[in-house]
Amino acid sequence: MTGSPIRPSGPPLALVGNPANRRVTLFQAALRAAGEPAARVVPWLDVLRGRAEFRPGELVRIDSPGEDREVERALRGVADPTRVEGSALWYERFTAAVRDIAVRAEAGGARLLDDPAELAVLFDKRLCHAALLAADVAVPRSPTSGAAAPPVRGWDDVRSLLAATGLRRVFVKPAHGSSASGVMALETAGGGRVQATTSVERDAEGRLFNSLRVRRYGSEREVAALVDALAPDGLHIERWVPKASQRGRVADLRVVVVAGRATHAVVRTSRSPMTNLHLGGLRGDLAEARAAMEAAGAGWEEALAVCERAAACFRGVSRVGVDLLPSTGWRRFAVGEVNAFGDLLPGLTGLPGSGAEGQDTYAAQVAAVLRGTRNHRSATP
Repeated sequence: MTGSPIRPSGPPLALVGNPANRRVTLFQAALRAAGEPAARVVPWLDVLRGRAEFRPGELVRIDSPGEDREVERALRGVADPTRVEGSALWYERFTAAVRDIAVRAEAGGARLLDDPAELAVLFDKRLCHAALLAADVAVPRSPTSGAAAPPVRGWDDVRSLLAATGLRRVFVKPAHGSSASGVMALETAGGGRVQATTSVERDAEGRLFNSLRVRRYGSEREVAALVDALAPDGLHIERWVPKASQRGRVADLRVVVVAGRATHAVVRTSRSPMTNLHLGGLRGDLAEARAAMEAAGAGWEEALAVCERAAACFRGVSRVGVDLLPSTGWRRFAVGEVNAFGDLLPGLTGLPGSGAEGQDTYAAQVAAVLRGTRNHRSATP
């Protein structure tokens, strides 16, 4: 007598993504490992060309449109992924696209896992900062937080805002950037002294490119030229919080929150102000960081609670990656950013006690979808 075949326990899934991208590959692998059928992939190019369709009963997951030259060209107007400019156009087209996904999903009888309105807030650092602040989540002080904040039209506005607030060390960030694209760690001092640390380089024609090498600009003329070139896409300014260190390197954490619960965390360390791993940052020792927090009297659970409070501002998004900034001495925490697509941490397994032990970030998300489906069924009369 043969056993009964295992039947899928979840609804059909549609995955908006770039078909050859590793994010799609990893999510499909997680579905397969859970005994679920593969998601139906809806290519971003189809979405942007108005050809996307969704089917009755599907759950629709929206993933990153990054790492595809044709999609990049359609969103930003340039195909070169190293170019910095175009983030405002990217934001306009991306948010219009996710709104269109919502309309088409509803028309087809499908349901979204990720809310377009909340994605729009997450991809505007000024709006995201204001949402966190309104929820009493600790964030770095900022003169550009919220929709009513003054626009930053160039270097003169940056200087005026720093003078008005008394801030001398700040991060200047493209409002719609990601992966540290265009980010500048800016220090000012008396006598007009200025220094900027950034991965941005400017060519002879004035175009801006992201480099894998962090560099410093030490003259006001150079810094002003960079800020003036970045400003048309919108800028966000926030206090440069002195961060904790680990083995002589500055440290912060990326914490993934799935369905409201912190499931995965990685320490990122660097000798520069930017800890992004693609800019020379290294994965640090999580156990050592937890011990430092406990010794300082702050505690690991408090750190995770901060991340979960930040994620709770965006309950309509299925998962987020929270950038947690521990202060010098590991005593206090602030949230630097909340990233809608901050779950790409290959090979990282879940935190003890998180319910995601032994699972990578995608397996944890598949499990959350299946739990949500079972809860929805049990609640349906």
